[in-house]
Amino acid sequence: MSIRLYKLYLSSNRAYYKKLKNILGFVPGNLKLYHMAFRHKSVAKPIKEGVKNSNERLEFLGDAVLGSVVAELLFKLYPYKDEGFLTEMRSKIVSRSNLNLLSRKLGFEKLIQYDSRMISYPSKQGSLLGDAFEALIGAVYLDKGYQFTREFLLTRIIKPHVDIHTLENTETNFKSRLIEWCQHEGKEVSFVQVDNPEGESAKMFSVQVVVAGEVCGLGRDFSKKSAEKIAAEKACEFLRILETV
Repeated sequence: MSIRLYKLYLSSNRAYYKKLKNILGFVPGNLKLYHMAFRHKSVAKPIKEGVKNSNERLEFLGDAVLGSVVAELLFKLYPYKDEGFLTEMRSKIVSRSNLNLLSRKLGFEKLIQYDSRMISYPSKQGSLLGDAFEALIGAVYLDKGYQFTREFLLTRIIKPHVDIHTLENTETNFKSRLIEWCQHEGKEVSFVQVDNPEGESAKMFSVQVVVAGEVCGLGRDFSKKSAEKIAAEKACEFLRILETV
């Protein structure tokens, strides 16, 4: 009997293997990676001072792999477009709101482990699905390698679920949306650069979005402009602006 059949029908984890296969289209190798990919820090146990056995490290890796695959796809799809256009298109595809949507389409909500008390806090749920999406890509990369992950993304996710040409004509300037919404609602909005967490690279910029005195989003990146964009997107999710636009 093959290892694949054993995992699906005889393993003590067969129910989880089958669930993953139905959603992902393949049988995982290292199951621990996938458990970790769907484990939010709210339920993760500390493995070292300041580090939890959560999906955050896999999220970091998956973000890099996803960005690479999408960049290659766009480079080939738009041979006569400049860097600015390609960068904007990549941002649209890998935006947190789009990854959240993809996660829902793929059924990741059924797999994510997190503290149920978070249901009462939309601000903490905003990137839950998108973070798990990136962590999953990191898990697939470590489990199956780059070429497998590339094909998985292109054929299983992007081709059937991402309408690139529609995104091309979709305005996703989160900062502008946020400012317009605040003006309409009569709320004051500001972008405030804050100190990085202890131990984080000094080259990183950390920016908070403050709406009517409340912190609604935090963005970190190697440029202040990008950090503001990320923070604005998270604020739009927190304030549910994207649902009304």
